[in-house]
Amino acid sequence: ASWWWYGMVLCMLMDVISFGDSIADTGNIKYLAAITNQSFPSLFPPYGQTFFHKPTGRCSDGRLIIDFLAESLWLPLVPPYMHEGSGNALKSGYGVNYAVAGATALGSLFLGEEGIQNPVANASLGIELGWFKHSLHSICNNPSGTQKIDLVYGFFFLISLSIIVLVQELIEMGAQTLVVPGNFPIGCSSAYLTVCGSKQEEYDPITGCLVRLNQFVEYHNEQLQMKSNQIRELHPYVNIICANYYNAAMQIYRFPYKFGFTNGALKACCGGGGEFNYNLTTTSGDESATVCDEPSTYVNWDGIHLTEAAYKVIFKGLFRGPYTTPAFSSLCPTLQ
Repeated sequence: ASWWWYGMVLCMLMDVISFGDSIADTGNIKYLAAITNQSFPSLFPPYGQTFFHKPTGRCSDGRLIIDFLAESLWLPLVPPYMHEGSGNALKSGYGVNYAVAGATALGSLFLGEEGIQNPVANASLGIELGWFKHSLHSICNNPSGTQKIDLVYGFFFLISLSIIVLVQELIEMGAQTLVVPGNFPIGCSSAYLTVCGSKQEEYDPITGCLVRLNQFVEYHNEQLQMKSNQIRELHPYVNIICANYYNAAMQIYRFPYKFGFTNGALKACCGGGGEFNYNLTTTSGDESATVCDEPSTYVNWDGIHLTEAAYKVIFKGLFRGPYTTPAFSSLCPTLQ
């Protein structure tokens, strides 16, 4: 899964610009599905039931981290790029979201040559960046399409090289401050626990997470930190911050009851049964799938994605809690 990625958000004079996949998509997959005549689980109930009371394309029961960020800045929720009203949002300074569920870091041509097919959406980091460049003049609201970018912020999954290439390109476009989060602890994912778990695996005695996968993520995050340091040396005038997504999420898995997750941290709220309520044949959104009565007491929503309640805790830990940095306060003071 080294070609998956999570997303990126830019805070530009209080605009919020987002790139990514299902962790950040606020509805692009919905509009792409209509164009390509495809069907995706997140387009059906019970997705969206907690906050929106209907599916919006978000892969959760409610809001995502990007939604909580926009709300904390007193901005409307960031509209998807594919929405017909996104042009007006750009002109109004609301920002825009380029993230697409299922998007990959690398392009479909490269993946195809490696024998990897993307069954969800033919979207990638390169395509999303192309959309961004196409609409950059509207975001900046000046003829040259250039403007100081105050904050670049992103979620990425096991793609340090892709991150570095993207960061360098954004610096060339004028980025002054970049915040690059590390990866989530995938060893705690209901899906990975189901697919990769076995009697031969080592499990953390406190969390029940797969040790091997979380060690892999920790190694990835260390490499990402090292690459970020190298860019700092090349561009001393640019402020590059690595956000600690791993620990912001691990606090939940270590102490789920402290945050109100009384049904534990590892079992999915919505799924097709099994030890972690996840299997590959019956996923959330299927008619035969079951859904819990209280999603706010679960960390995991559908085996892969988290509940609104979990995303809210992670957001607070990053922007208002023990895993934030002074840079967030100085760049976006309304986050306090």
